Amino acid sequence: MRATCWQGREDVRVEEVPDPQILNSRDAVVRVTSTAICGSDLHLYHGYIPTMKHGDILGHEFMGEVVEVGPEVDNLRIGDRVVVPFPIACGNCLACQTGLYSLCENSNPNAGLAEKLLGHSPGGLFGYSHMLGGYAGGQAEYARVPFADVGPIKIPDDLPDERVLLLSDVFPTGYMGAEMCGLTGGEIVAVWGAGAVGLLAMRSAYLLGAERVIAIDRYPYRLRMAQERAGAEPLNYEEVDVVEALREMTGGRGPDACIDAVGMEGHHSSAMLQGYDRAKQSARLETDRPHALREAIRSCRNGGTVSVIGAYAGFVDKFPIGSLMNRSLTLRSGQCHVQRYTRLLLDRIRRGEIDPSFVITHRLRLDDAPTGYEMFRQKQDECVKVVLKA
Repeated sequence: MRATCWQGREDVRVEEVPDPQILNSRDAVVRVTSTAICGSDLHLYHGYIPTMKHGDILGHEFMGEVVEVGPEVDNLRIGDRVVVPFPIACGNCLACQTGLYSLCENSNPNAGLAEKLLGHSPGGLFGYSHMLGGYAGGQAEYARVPFADVGPIKIPDDLPDERVLLLSDVFPTGYMGAEMCGLTGGEIVAVWGAGAVGLLAMRSAYLLGAERVIAIDRYPYRLRMAQERAGAEPLNYEEVDVVEALREMTGGRGPDACIDAVGMEGHHSSAMLQGYDRAKQSARLETDRPHALREAIRSCRNGGTVSVIGAYAGFVDKFPIGSLMNRSLTLRSGQCHVQRYTRLLLDRIRRGEIDPSFVITHRLRLDDAPTGYEMFRQKQDECVKVVLKA
């Protein structure tokens, strides 16, 4: 089959690789009909995630048709259309039983690698380094799905791929980011990052009762999309002091909740501060550039909540712990527990409350994945989200 393979920093290629096989009685094999390039895939593309190996198959947002099932998979049949959550979860461990599916205790065979960096291991992920399981991803013609009796959700035939594909990651991630804000109605929410996850976090904040949402980014086309498609008030951080601007927009108090949808490759308007973190990251003196997180913490109102859904890998410098502690802020975070949200959000889509496909801007063939990665990285042609068709 053809698959998108990582071959080093800023080097992905579509190559012929062996077809996946059933390896466990709870496996399924899916013929991929649609897959997407995620913003966190760019962290792999840029070489910032450790334990990648040449030839690793990328992709953790995919859906398709079931073509083979193991003997213990009794909830799926050959021919079913399914969306596959990006975390791999067994359904039986303590984490899964409490709804923390991305922390599954049985899905990462390389837990020892993750423990060296993170202290404890999260669950395995599709297409996202050997530290997180070494699983082949879904930017391919076919994919093996472990624990297929737990993860995939069946999709009715009347819903096209693009309306449901993003249930695999970015829609549940954005929704969880808003949910972690503890919204009860009437809040002001600020979201750093107007990419796909950030846009869906904005829409989700409104679904959960926010009165106002403020979008912080530097690209005019992304801020325009945030305003027109997500109903957010745009704020260009290259034109204003964000902390001061948010204070003015909220009567001096600051947003009730702040969502970091940027993660480890944040950009700062100050050339000096941007250069400082880039230099430290390049020299491996820190793994992540936490500009958005620092700003979110400093901007949030006293007693407010900071929700972190942007992907981070390891360690950051100059973390404002004093602001966090002294102002009684609540910090919540996590890789999304997608299986917790797929049915809920599928129902919202079916009721017409939201169509997450509004974030999709480009559609390419699987063979054009390298072009898609570079287009996404360079923000060419106002790119926000690339969907690949096998």
